[in-house]
Amino acid sequence: MGGTSDLQRVDAVLPQILRKTGAFVLNEFTHFDFKKIEYKGENDLFSYVDVTAEEILKKSCREVIPDSGFITEESANENTQRDYVWVIDPVDGTTNFTHGLPFFCISLGLSYKGEVVRGYIYHPVVDELFVAKKGEGATLNGEKIQVSPKEDLQEALLSTRFPGIEVPGREVYAHMIASIIGESHGIRRLGSAALEMAYVACGRLDGYFEFGLKPWDVAAASLLVKEAGGQVTDMEGGENYFFGRQILVTNGPLHNTLLRHLQSWITNLRSIQ
Repeated sequence: MGGTSDLQRVDAVLPQILRKTGAFVLNEFTHFDFKKIEYKGENDLFSYVDVTAEEILKKSCREVIPDSGFITEESANENTQRDYVWVIDPVDGTTNFTHGLPFFCISLGLSYKGEVVRGYIYHPVVDELFVAKKGEGATLNGEKIQVSPKEDLQEALLSTRFPGIEVPGREVYAHMIASIIGESHGIRRLGSAALEMAYVACGRLDGYFEFGLKPWDVAAASLLVKEAGGQVTDMEGGENYFFGRQILVTNGPLHNTLLRHLQSWITNLRSIQ
């Protein structure tokens, strides 16, 4: 794991940094003009809020660990071969944000020599700060959290992304979702991957799966789920979820059941990645 003094410094200042950035994001949310959105691709939105929040975070993180690198959503990656690399999504749930829907978060992970050792998810609307420290557990506003104990899929509440009309293979995905809905308490589409995974970590959801994710979507949240006692794999049961663009996170007891459901569709589902 990273140097003790470095991580102690991170632990001491990151909550303040996230709340400062969150205050900016929340202030902009209260009066955001939908006309100010921009597009990186079809249905891939961003705005000056994403860009500015990322700049605030990068500047602050450089001050904490000056020689660190960055993997970020809104700007070019920097110094990714350094020992410490920050993985940042300044506004996860931008579509929600731009439409005035108050479900979005700041996601920030810190890796050391390729292994994520800290994960932070901050939901500024309700001032909820999720923190994961590798080997030390996970907390929500300072209180220890853990995943749900549910063992029966029929009692589980799940979450995923429903692909838009432009996504190849959407019919296959829709049939897969329908098959799982029929055997569970239901599936939600909340619109913020990192925050939905944080909800698995604290037991509000029992599982989450999605294709098309990027490292900044999963870095912090995957550690959070693991440290809360849950399980994280790609959709084939392996470890290729950081760069593999697919992930399944659960409370643990439900993992193999959901994995079997997903694998029964996996050949066709590859077409939508």
